Amino acid sequence: MQELKRILLVEDNLHDVELTLAALEENYLANEVVVVRDGQQALDYLYRRGIFKLRLEGHPVVVLLDLKLPKVDGLEVLAKLKSDPQLKRVPVVMLTSSREEQDLIKSYDLGVNAYVVKPVDFHEFVDVIKQLGLFWAVVNQPPPGSMPPVRQ
Repeated sequence: MQELKRILLVEDNLHDVELTLAALEENYLANEVVVVRDGQQALDYLYRRGIFKLRLEGHPVVVLLDLKLPKVDGLEVLAKLKSDPQLKRVPVVMLTSSREEQDLIKSYDLGVNAYVVKPVDFHEFVDVIKQLGLFWAVVNQPPPGSMPPVRQ
């Protein structure tokens, strides 16, 4: 039996976490969504350290990464991922409220796969999350190593 593709959501705003999870669930995406609240936790998850050292092998099918995070900001997390040979192929979507051109440029310079500005309107936000979830967790072909081993 093959396991579902995992999504890593890196978001410090509890309201945005709840909206994102509800939008994914509303679209019947049964993927496991791992939620971490800051950049340090995201790195610990990806590198299987600390409380995540015993997590299942494999990388998430996509990282939904907020830009403005406590401890380690989204750009630092992105830079570490994209400079690591083991993690650089993991797709990263910057999911942020920042419309600043410098954030957009810096994200793409560091190798982000997509930059999505969070809509303020509730329904638009839900629609955007549904589209992201469908594309990255269903339509897109993940890079090798992003799936946990198949259990027989």
